[in-house]
Amino acid sequence: MKIKRKVEIAVISDVHLGTYGCHAKELLTYLNSIKPNKLILNGDIIDIWQFSKRYFPKAHLKVIKKIMSMASNGVEIIYITGNHDEMLRKFSDTTIGNISIVNKVVLELDGKKAWFFHGDVFDISIQNAKWIAKLGGYGYDLLTLVNRVVNWYLERRGKERYSLSKKVKNGVKGAIKYINDYEKVISELAIENGYDYVVCGHIHQPKKEYFENKYGKTTYLNSGDWVENLTALEYQFKRWKIYNFNKDKLAPFIVHDEIEDMEVKDLIAAITIVQNK
Repeated sequence: MKIKRKVEIAVISDVHLGTYGCHAKELLTYLNSIKPNKLILNGDIIDIWQFSKRYFPKAHLKVIKKIMSMASNGVEIIYITGNHDEMLRKFSDTTIGNISIVNKVVLELDGKKAWFFHGDVFDISIQNAKWIAKLGGYGYDLLTLVNRVVNWYLERRGKERYSLSKKVKNGVKGAIKYINDYEKVISELAIENGYDYVVCGHIHQPKKEYFENKYGKTTYLNSGDWVENLTALEYQFKRWKIYNFNKDKLAPFIVHDEIEDMEVKDLIAAITIVQNK
């Protein structure tokens, strides 16, 4: 018997299947723990930029199989194309069964409008010099491979895991400014177009932040990634939550400060028992 959490929408992005940095086993565990009405794959799920026949482990194939299984069992799968899987953009607006491929999508959630897209269209480095971005992608993949070896050693010594890529990013002022500018531009555009939520990925920085200017307000959401942060976004009970695999594991959707606002029937509905087939 498996316990699965009901969520209205689950959003994952930047999985990078086919690269050494991808944590496919952890993602598979997460997908097996939820029962969403919609699963939004917000770009860079399969890393076609760095795809190699020499490296595509069984765990990576199992993730694809799991997503297909979810679709066959009635889950609506919305695949939003990203820059690393941009080849799929030629199939944009194609629907096969419960799976649709789009470049962006707007959904109405409990009377509010949510705008979903990957986010690479706002990345000047990709738009103006794609070869530099691809070269950087290979360097990032090598860094994550080295990081996995380092963490294997640290875990054997009983020490805490360490993220080299995060350390590099956080140590570079230009990178921090880029992230802040990225979030600000996207949020201002969402306000200009009347979107209550703007949901993206691309920069591997999970975040939920409220933005407001003289023209209006919006909530910026980023689903993070499954390379270093192992995060997803979940929408349930008219709320958005960042799910963090390393911290939340298989915890219920609700968090402590929300319990007081919940009725008993809502708490019970957060978890459903699903029999193994």
